[in-house]
Amino acid sequence: MKTLQNILRKAALAALSLLAVQAYAQTDTVAAPAATKLPAGGRYVWVPDSLVSDVKGVIEGKAEVKFHAPDPDKDLVVVNGDTVSQVLRDRNLGRFDRGLFNYLFIPKGSWQVGITASYGKYSASDLQILDLVGDMDFGITAFSVNPYISYTVRNNISVGLRFGYTSLKGSIDNMQVDFDEDLNFNLQNVSYRNESYTSAFFVRQYIGLSRAGRFGVFNEMELAFSSGNSDFTRMYDSAPKATHTTFMSAKLNFSPGLCVFIMDNVSFNISLGVFGFYLRNEKQRSYMLNPEDAEKYPDESGNRFTSGASFRFNIFNINFGLGIHF
Repeated sequence: MKTLQNILRKAALAALSLLAVQAYAQTDTVAAPAATKLPAGGRYVWVPDSLVSDVKGVIEGKAEVKFHAPDPDKDLVVVNGDTVSQVLRDRNLGRFDRGLFNYLFIPKGSWQVGITASYGKYSASDLQILDLVGDMDFGITAFSVNPYISYTVRNNISVGLRFGYTSLKGSIDNMQVDFDEDLNFNLQNVSYRNESYTSAFFVRQYIGLSRAGRFGVFNEMELAFSSGNSDFTRMYDSAPKATHTTFMSAKLNFSPGLCVFIMDNVSFNISLGVFGFYLRNEKQRSYMLNPEDAEKYPDESGNRFTSGASFRFNIFNINFGLGIHF
């Protein structure tokens, strides 16, 4: 932190020195001394009269540029009739004061209702990858909508509940794979459908980026419980076969994001689901769609339990939302 401050300080001194030299040649309030010679070929920058004395003091060594951290006891604003500090100091980890702070963004006692949604679609027709995979014709569509309500328990920290619905559909009309003479096949009439319902509890911590209170970033931790079902249909021995799955899952997700107030009480936010843990239990049943094939291929059923963690960027986990604050 001190190294960064020193770099910024030196840069500011250099900029002010350049402005002061140029101000001597152009301002009417401070005349340039006779001994001052400006380098030829330079550019002139206008300096307001109110800054001439400060710039002159820096050049003459009578003043210096210092970084002053905002004072929580002096930087005050009025929120809902109460006078509160606009600067929120972060709690120190250890004995040393790191000097970290953020600005008030969402005041304590505020309610927020809103909705987030995501939509993604990808399709390919007559696509060929080298000479191995060709004649691909497939499409994927994902959609989710999540209404929520939250309450700010502390300045810039809110807790809330979220409910969601997610739908995903995909199909492969045709795909040819040809690695060699022993490994080649053709996929046709493959489809997948998944829908789920989610209830979640989340905690969101905001960091205000300026005194204006318009821009802020946040980190959200979410504990979600989901249930749903899916159907997977494909051709098996030239006959259609389907697998129906029901599942329940629990997830702990971490999602960073950006929040912008587009109006005094309306905010726009975008979040990215990049990291999380999950537990999942599912039951499956596979069966032939045609009754005449059921005798030759009897039904199969089973269940499994899985767990794990994921750390990746997924285009289908980009959520856009609007919130109303009151």
